Amino acid sequence: MPHSPPPPADGRRSRLLIAGGVGLGVAGLIGTWWGLGVGVVAAVVAERLLRRREPAHLRKERLAAMADLPLGADLLAAALRAGAPLDRAAGAVSDALGGPLGEQLQRTARSLRLGADPTEAWAHLSGVTGADRLIAAAVRSSASGGALAGALGRLADDLRADRATAAEAAAQRAGVLIVLPLGLCFLPAFLLAGLVPVLVSVLGDVL
Repeated sequence: MPHSPPPPADGRRSRLLIAGGVGLGVAGLIGTWWGLGVGVVAAVVAERLLRRREPAHLRKERLAAMADLPLGADLLAAALRAGAPLDRAAGAVSDALGGPLGEQLQRTARSLRLGADPTEAWAHLSGVTGADRLIAAAVRSSASGGALAGALGRLADDLRADRATAAEAAAQRAGVLIVLPLGLCFLPAFLLAGLVPVLVSVLGDVL
């Protein structure tokens, strides 16, 4: 007799366990009877915050598609320069890339082959961060007859520049986050060793 597959996990159980742990921790930290009410509120808030968090697999797919977007634009531009029709170029690039972005490009290629409106066909990429410019260029090119390959090449360069800027900003934020705990550790020592003796001396002279 075949076994039925287990129900898909949605993270609800782990979310409730984490929220319950937060509530118990807050109630134990307060240590009074009214701390139970505060713990319940903390558990509810924690559960709602965890519910809004993006699932790990969706975040992984989104980041993978965003990372492949500049290469996808370059490959699509190269296929168009080689003379391939847009639907075949999108299909070839989807096969070369694979992954989440490849799947979405495959849907776009299939829609174009079936004669869908360009806006509808390229909307399959709307969930990819940064793809809005690619979609706008593709729709504009189909409407005006302009060359899409050049626009895609420039778009790929812009996307790489944006990624470099974002990586630099993330590195700067990481530096601040690393230094901040050290500053918080040295601040009490500075107050005790530097400021407190001065205040005691001034108050002693005044009194």
